[in-house]
Amino acid sequence: MSTENLHHREAIDKLKAMIDKIDIGMLCSRLTDDDYVYAIPMSRQEVDDEGNIWFLFSSDSDSFQNLQKNDKVSLLFSDTRDYNFLSVNGVAEVSRDEARIDKYWNKMIAAWFEQGRADQRIRVLKVVPKEAHYWDNKTNKLVTILKVAVSAVSGAKLDIGREGDLNL
Repeated sequence: MSTENLHHREAIDKLKAMIDKIDIGMLCSRLTDDDYVYAIPMSRQEVDDEGNIWFLFSSDSDSFQNLQKNDKVSLLFSDTRDYNFLSVNGVAEVSRDEARIDKYWNKMIAAWFEQGRADQRIRVLKVVPKEAHYWDNKTNKLVTILKVAVSAVSGAKLDIGREGDLNL
């Protein structure tokens, strides 16, 4: 596996492309005095031009309660079909931004809120990435498995992908 660290615009473009392809990630929050993270699946609404990752969620959730005490979060994205993975550490900002709620509101989101768009529990979560690391397969899963098998049998070092830091 080769290392390819990306910077600025390239890093943001890579982050956006990977998250848009994977969509569902695990949002990990933590209370300051807790030993373990609290992780839940979240579907991203958008990755903006600055690399910020946006979600809608409920103020009734444990994640919301955790974020009131500790704004540090991790996002973990995994595409096992193609062996692509992304880890993002950042700072969470929670708001009741009506324009963002309107922008992201759809039938899937509506299923989570019994009172519909007027539900006062709806919150906007913006994750501002501080560091990110990716593992990216250059080909598809089948080719990667074949390359690994050939490497194991022949001892040849085949480039099966790349990994690196995304310096946003």
